[in-house]
Amino acid sequence: MSVVPGATRNTRQRAQVLALLAATDGFRSAQQLHANLRDEGAQVGLTTVYRTLQLLADAGEVDQMRLPDGEQLYRRCGRGHHHHLVCRLCGRAVEVEIPSVERWTRNQAAAHGFVDADHTIEIVGTCADCATR
Repeated sequence: MSVVPGATRNTRQRAQVLALLAATDGFRSAQQLHANLRDEGAQVGLTTVYRTLQLLADAGEVDQMRLPDGEQLYRRCGRGHHHHLVCRLCGRAVEVEIPSVERWTRNQAAAHGFVDADHTIEIVGTCADCATR
């Protein structure tokens, strides 16, 4: 069974959430993940999905993204700091590196006496596939 970092116990339901995240491309809401699990016959509550996603986010195991309407989305992804280009229509996400932003962040933090500064950038637009529809 997969382990949720920081969890006091790893349940079958948590393992199901992890397995679905590992098999899912792109960002999904907790409600979408819950519906997918229920469609697969899993008996998992929406609260368990939310708690598992929060544990994973706290441990840095999932990316979180907030859409302009405030909805929170989640995706299991690779380790390391990165940013996303996200399609506002279909939710497709592309990881991007922006070295100039990393340098700017370090410089701004140092100039103002901050240490351990972090940042998140989500660039939202319309992907080429959606734009041609």
